[in-house]
Amino acid sequence: MSKKLRIAILYNEPLGSGADGRQFISETGKLQVEPPRAGGTARRRKAAVPLQQAPVDLSEIGVLQEMEDIRSALSMLGYAPTIFNVNGEAFRLIDYLRSERPDLIFNLVESVENDAVQEMNVAGLYDLLKIPYTGAGPLALGTALQKSRVKEILASHGIRTPRHQEFHPSTRVVLSEEMGFPLIVKPAHEDGSVGVHDASVVSSLTDLRKRVRFIFEEFEQPALVEQYIEGRELNVALLGWRSPVIFPVSEIDFSGLDEGMHRIVSYEAKWLQGTVAYDGTRGLCPAQLTAVQEAEMKETALRCFRLVGCRDYARIDFRMTAGGEIYVLEVNPNPDISDDAGFARSARAYGFTFAETVGKIVESALERTRAGR
Repeated sequence: MSKKLRIAILYNEPLGSGADGRQFISETGKLQVEPPRAGGTARRRKAAVPLQQAPVDLSEIGVLQEMEDIRSALSMLGYAPTIFNVNGEAFRLIDYLRSERPDLIFNLVESVENDAVQEMNVAGLYDLLKIPYTGAGPLALGTALQKSRVKEILASHGIRTPRHQEFHPSTRVVLSEEMGFPLIVKPAHEDGSVGVHDASVVSSLTDLRKRVRFIFEEFEQPALVEQYIEGRELNVALLGWRSPVIFPVSEIDFSGLDEGMHRIVSYEAKWLQGTVAYDGTRGLCPAQLTAVQEAEMKETALRCFRLVGCRDYARIDFRMTAGGEIYVLEVNPNPDISDDAGFARSARAYGFTFAETVGKIVESALERTRAGR
């Protein structure tokens, strides 16, 4: 395989709010400032956090670290990487792809103008222009973003997932008979723990209705209400396509959280450095499991990978009860693969360096291209 392929890393501008208005990252990776737009802003994918204030919101800058980690790895492997910021100007993106015609796109795009639903449309554009790219295709990306739909698919194939209801602004918040407290409330069409906080776990109808209303008002989308599963939080990362490698099971250790905090991967735990939730959680790999538990979790992860249509790399999130029952929480195509992220930690536990992990994602995408997939 030639090591001189031109690989374009496409990513999103991280957004935040500051005293001078909207801030963003340019194609060169530098923080710039833009005056507020007339007529308001686009729907927020997450609440804006001032970049100059503590705690540090790593979701705002983490994509830069991921992009830089991948660019360094690709250079080390002998490829010719370039970067391009997908900032919402669709024709600018089309012009870039038509003029540059990269051999492969390393796709890190998760939204357009803070609208996560557009993630699938960007991948569809790559397909229309017949440019190969890493990761999931439009259908898988769109399906994974519809959390209720994923749960329906999994349940129809006998895969255990928490019971759920989805509420819309036009409907009354009335629980079905099978739903009992405690419950957890999330935005129905977000990822990265956006909208998930300690207060998301509710134990009364009053708190449930308040939290559902919060989702409506803050994210302008339906609210997903799930049965809250007490137990351990685990995940399985996979890499490849036709016969993906299944990495060792990883666990999120919540032992550092304050008493009374819910043991969940909240937005704070994932992104807000300097908070109790962030400092009190850590990833462990491999997780301490019996051989039977590990085998069941890996087999289930592979089934989820294939049912949703993931490609090249993905992560499946689980909860496991004290009795050993496993529940699939989410299927995550194109997860964060920064050198310090959970996916890379799982890959290292398997024996891959970060550069090898990036290289194998590229090789998987190229193999699919040669196979016409």
